Amino acid sequence: MTTLIPVLAAVFFGGLGLLVGSFLNVVIHRVPDGASVVRPRSACPGCGSPISARDNIPVVSWLILRGRCRACGKPIRARYPLVELATMLLWLLLGWWALAGPGDPGLLPVLLVVGSAGVALTVIDLDHHRLPNAIVLPLYPVALAGLVIAGMVSDSWHWLAALVGAVLWLVVVGLPWLVSAGRGMGFGDVKLAPVLGAVLGWAAVSAAVTGLLAAFLLGAVVGLGAMLFAGADRKTALPFGPFLIGGALIGLLVGPPLSSWYAGVLG
Repeated sequence: MTTLIPVLAAVFFGGLGLLVGSFLNVVIHRVPDGASVVRPRSACPGCGSPISARDNIPVVSWLILRGRCRACGKPIRARYPLVELATMLLWLLLGWWALAGPGDPGLLPVLLVVGSAGVALTVIDLDHHRLPNAIVLPLYPVALAGLVIAGMVSDSWHWLAALVGAVLWLVVVGLPWLVSAGRGMGFGDVKLAPVLGAVLGWAAVSAAVTGLLAAFLLGAVVGLGAMLFAGADRKTALPFGPFLIGGALIGLLVGPPLSSWYAGVLG
């Protein structure tokens, strides 16, 4: 029975992650155009035929149909099952961190919401080079409510740490935007930064610091790689939202243990 519990938990979180990932595909496709994510029902991007329930099973339907629409036979991008799989893995990872790893179980709901939004924002930023207000701004009340829930569950309140994380991320991400008049950083990144910083700060200030460093390091590595192998130059615009989101995940997972290790090295 003891060994069965982790398996059931993994199936639960993985299954929910796949379903959320399927919904995120709708968000990614419609939100940048200002369309409703509720109606009309999902349809083939090629011919517009509504997708039946049997063809809308995350990942499985795409594999059965061999990546093509049942009605018209046109290819359906592999990005759809990849988003579903990425969301599934994210939910599994966050579930492990909060319930079986070193994390805070009370923080899990807000992490799942912000993390899922991060998946959608990553793809949208890569496609359109912007982070829509329709996704970013609702994260503020969601994060606030989620932190209240975390405090009630653990009976431990970390508002000062959350504030430190939010201000740190806002200042470090906002300064390049301010100094460059919006050329070095998008305003969407500035609006997203305090939410990520607050949630990370609640987990641990070291998570907020590490996540911020990881975001800029990821950006530098990818930017250098683009210059060396893809013909990019200093004027090539790279969406920074994915680096913020990826850095936040790294900070959450490795920030506290990295801080403890560094403190041990210093004695």
